[in-house]
Amino acid sequence: MRDARATYAQIGAAARLSPSAAKRRLDRLVATGAIRGFTALVDPQALAWHTEAYVEVFCTGNPTPDELRQALEDIPEVVEACTVSGAADAVVHMLARDISHLEQAIQRVRSTAPVKRTESVIVLSRLLNRPRL
Repeated sequence: MRDARATYAQIGAAARLSPSAAKRRLDRLVATGAIRGFTALVDPQALAWHTEAYVEVFCTGNPTPDELRQALEDIPEVVEACTVSGAADAVVHMLARDISHLEQAIQRVRSTAPVKRTESVIVLSRLLNRPRL
């Protein structure tokens, strides 16, 4: 989980397995869906996307989580989305170049079929940013 570029030899050494046994185990984990993929984590600063917001999404009707995900997945500024308890149906984490870019992206969220309205808060400073395991 710490280094998706680790070699089978490195993984095997950490797990006390031979490189070939480590490869077989990883292949099995991928095949069963325990490992869903390998990815690069890109620093948003490298994209020059310095504006960050959390947006509460309120929907019309009762869309399923899958319908809501489909509505949001083509908006690249949406970097994370979760259904939540409470008044909002979902909370969306968004990144953008600046306020104008963020406003345009939020407008795209608002124009999707199930979304009735949104409420946004803009991040002023990030206090903690721990990597996920």
